[in-house]
Order: sequence, then structure tokens, then C-alpha cells
Amino acid sequence: MAAHRAPRNRAINERRFHAWLAHELPSGHSGLLPLGDDAAAVRPPRGKVAVLSIDTLVEGTHFLRGSPPTRVGAAAAAVSLSDLAAKGAAPAALLLAVVLPPGTPEAWAESVARGAERTAARFGMELVGGDTKPGPVRAVVSSVLGWGNARTLAPRSGARVGDLLVTTGEVGRGGVAAARLGRRSRPDPRTLAAMLEVRPRVREGAVLVRWAHAMLDTSDGVAEAARLLADASRVRVEVIEEALPLVGALRSPHFAPAQRRARAFYGGDYELLAALPPRSFPAAQRGVRGVGGRLTAIGRVVRGDGAWLLHRRGVRPMPAAGWRPFGRRNARIF
Repeated sequence: MAAHRAPRNRAINERRFHAWLAHELPSGHSGLLPLGDDAAAVRPPRGKVAVLSIDTLVEGTHFLRGSPPTRVGAAAAAVSLSDLAAKGAAPAALLLAVVLPPGTPEAWAESVARGAERTAARFGMELVGGDTKPGPVRAVVSSVLGWGNARTLAPRSGARVGDLLVTTGEVGRGGVAAARLGRRSRPDPRTLAAMLEVRPRVREGAVLVRWAHAMLDTSDGVAEAARLLADASRVRVEVIEEALPLVGALRSPHFAPAQRRARAFYGGDYELLAALPPRSFPAAQRGVRGVGGRLTAIGRVVRGDGAWLLHRRGVRPMPAAGWRPFGRRNARIF
């Protein structure tokens, strides 16, 4: 098709882009309705409930102008997948909308779609539809559909007094990446790509949901997730600072406590924080390890309210997260 051999730097055209999607992406040939139709159709498994989520990445807030578009698309799919993981849901379908200033190269939109499609495919999910619209800045909106079990959705409000608080992976990865970006006046492509590295814990979530009373992702950091869990469940959450599985860069003794906390609690980790019965922890830990993950006990749920940080010198309120979507510090690049 001549339309697909045209120069890669030509300006975006909606109809041509939709034709490219239907022609080039695997989901353009496999859905119940063809890609580009008025709607998408997905056949639900018997006995499952639909779990839905939506996220938006905006240029200048979540990614920079020079960020690789393939990574932008991958991150868009991954952040929504992380929400499905927090409910133990099996990914089923992805919708992707792009907002583009007129004149945006068509290749940029194509790369975003390819990045999202590839990330979706890694978790058994297909890109089944979406939208394109003109706008003042680039933005990518990702919506996901997953299938969950109505009896084991682990709501934020489900934590119980006596539960153990656990987290997957490491703490502080997002804060370390943000600090590295902040030290560079002109970030190189590798640094920009690293800022968009999101690892949705879909497999770990499917394991943890068997035992978790409550679960959520740490997109805004473990400190903010602990606070949200405490507020929703009307309990007191205590996090033991020395138990946190810090990312390697934060284990250096050269960090002052305040510096380490600023990076550890900044946000952008996209791990899972869960409250589960202490007796279930050994089985949960083995299960997470069995899917290639890591699970660490970092605190407990007790009577009271609020989120608190326990450390060698005593107890203090959980520090505020570094990321504030509508605050003055509104440039998180993930």
C-alpha cells in the first residue's frame, strides 16, 4: 500500500492513521469487531466481573518532548495494567486515545501505538480501539479492561486490624530516576527512556489477591499508598522504615535520612502494597517468588488512624509524597 510507504515525518492525518492501525497491528485482524469500528467488542469469561481503569500521560508532566514515543506508548499501557494488577485482574483489552497538536509527525503516533501494543501483548492483552483528537499538547489516554473475581477484588477499604503490610519489588525506583533526570539540563535519550520504565506487577497481583484483604499500586509511592489504605480502611498503618526493600542506589550510607526519604517516597514505583493475614505471608511470599517476583513485609495494620513511619528514633507521621499532580511541583516524568 502506497500510504504506508510515504515519508515517516509527514504530519498526522486521522483517517490515514486509523488505516495504518488496522493494517499493521495484530489486533486489527483478530477482534470481534475490526479495529477502527465505532466500538470494540470483547467476549467475557463465564463467572468473571469486568475491572476497568483509565490513565492519562501528558507531555511536560509525565513525559518530555524528546521522550521516545515507543516508550511513551509502553508506559501508557503499563500504568493502566498496574491498576488491574492491584485488583488481581487478568488483562483483556486496551483502548488508546492520543491527543496531538496539528503537524505532529505521523511516525510519532505510530510508535506510540506500537509501544502500547507490544506491552499489552506481553500480558495477553490486545489494543482493540481508541481515538485521535487535535489538542495543544501531546497526551496519551489508556483505558484497560480486565476480568476479576468478585469475591477477591481486595479493595483499599478491606484492610483489617492485625494484618501484615507487604510490598512487591523495591522502594524508591521512581524517586531515584527523577533525581537523575533533575541533575541533567538536557537529558539524553537513555535517561528519558528510563523515566518511562513501568513494570506492572500483573502476575504478582494475581497471586496476592488469593490472600489480600486490601491491595493498591504504589504509582504515587509507598508512603501515599499507605496513607490511602489507612484512610479507606479506617485503620492505622505503621510502616517500619528499616524493613523497606530500598532500591540499590538508596542503600548508600552517604544519604542523610531526609534525602533518602525524599527519594524513597517520591512516587513512580508501580509496585503493589497489600494487607494480608500474617499466617498467609509465607505462602504469599512463595507464590510471588514462583512468578519471578519479590515480596517483603514492611509493617502492620493496627487500631487507630493515619499512616505512620516507625524508625530507630521513634515514630513520625508518614512523609508526604514528592509527587503532587496539581501542586507546584508538577513535573513527574512517568
